[in-house]
Amino acid sequence: MNDIFSGSAWLTAPAALVLGLAAALVLLYILKKRFLRQFEALAAVPGLLKKIRGPVLAFLPVFFLRLILPALRLPPEATATVEPLINIWLILALAVLAIRLAGLAREAVMSRYRLDEKDNLKARAVYTQIRVIERIVIFIVVVIAVAAILMSFDRVRQLGVSILASAGIAGLVIGLAAQKTIGSVLAGLQIAITQPIRIDDVLIVEGEWGKVEEITLTYVVVAIWDQRRLVVPVTYFLERPFQNWTRRTSELLGTVFIHTDYTVPVEELRREVTRILEGSELWDGRVAGLVVTEARERTVELRALMSAADSGSAWDLRCLVREKLLDYLRKNHPASLPRIRIESPGEKPRP
Repeated sequence: MNDIFSGSAWLTAPAALVLGLAAALVLLYILKKRFLRQFEALAAVPGLLKKIRGPVLAFLPVFFLRLILPALRLPPEATATVEPLINIWLILALAVLAIRLAGLAREAVMSRYRLDEKDNLKARAVYTQIRVIERIVIFIVVVIAVAAILMSFDRVRQLGVSILASAGIAGLVIGLAAQKTIGSVLAGLQIAITQPIRIDDVLIVEGEWGKVEEITLTYVVVAIWDQRRLVVPVTYFLERPFQNWTRRTSELLGTVFIHTDYTVPVEELRREVTRILEGSELWDGRVAGLVVTEARERTVELRALMSAADSGSAWDLRCLVREKLLDYLRKNHPASLPRIRIESPGEKPRP
């Protein structure tokens, strides 16, 4: 082998690169013509080959060059310089390829589900799991890649070992920081498995109403209704109570409270609530009613109960019912609105 490559390093190296490039093109062709036809989920991912073409074309030619590197008979100084650079290139190419494959796996799984549907509980559950798992995989790939690159240089490796061995305080700080990081990763993994929250869940966190927009290994982004973003540590959802309005289903009950005079015709108002709900597309037809929930010294409290398919519809329906009821009372029973009675001495009470 050495005789074959003797004195021809300048020709052998380009030949290896060309051979690796040809192998990469053949591999991509096989993936396109054979492999993707057998896996419909992968074939549904847009731009699949385009996403992996770069890492594959970057890895295989240099990999072939690495295989023939001993046969090139380069000077020891040149080999000591070129070999680590080639190793770093291969490690980076593999890391990028692994990250791209993780993203493709997520897209392949999510191509079977739709998040834009109203009843998207299953899609949100799967999306949350696959996103957290993808981030964990990326984190592991990056850590392994960085460790492998550092191990390619003896001087850097020895320097790092000596620093960690001699600096006890620095080691303690690093250990505490790593403990928090590992705790966050484990918390993210626990959320992915147990799913107290999912992507697009409607939450009440710190007194704010919003939807889960993003779940990472260390924090969760909640999109508030007024376009603000609430960033919450991922451990918050394992240690503190919060409201999840879409834990089991997106369906929700809404209430409207109105204070009226004692003369209000409750039964007539109950029929009016039913009429308002039946005339609105926001009502899902499950629950409708009106009851007296409180009788105070001057007013009575009426509660209208209604159901809707999701929290947004429930909010709009509550506003609609409140406006319609107030308008109905003003037009048809103005005397039933809250009022203060003042009676003079000797005046007979009015019926």
